[in-house]
Amino acid sequence: MELNWKVEWMRATPAASVPPSRVLECGWRCTGVEGKFSASTYGSCQFEPTDDGTFVPYEQLTQDAVLRWCWGNGVDKDAVEAAIAAQIADQKNPPTVLPALPWA
Repeated sequence: MELNWKVEWMRATPAASVPPSRVLECGWRCTGVEGKFSASTYGSCQFEPTDDGTFVPYEQLTQDAVLRWCWGNGVDKDAVEAAIAAQIADQKNPPTVLPALPWA
């Protein structure tokens, strides 16, 4: 199964604020694809400002860095990926079906 994590949006303070452009929240999506089957999960993550000297200017942020923030702030990467794998497994071998009505 191929998994793809993507940051879809970020909410930040205005560039003119002091300090400038701190990311406060982002929306993420993880999509899994296996052959003709696919599943995705969406969520958001809030961030608390830190004063630990690790500030990265907004324009220098990378998607990988923001995803690492998500995983470090309550988004359980392994659980999300396991849930997507389970969704795809259910598509391949459905736990329930809708058979035709016997009198139809």
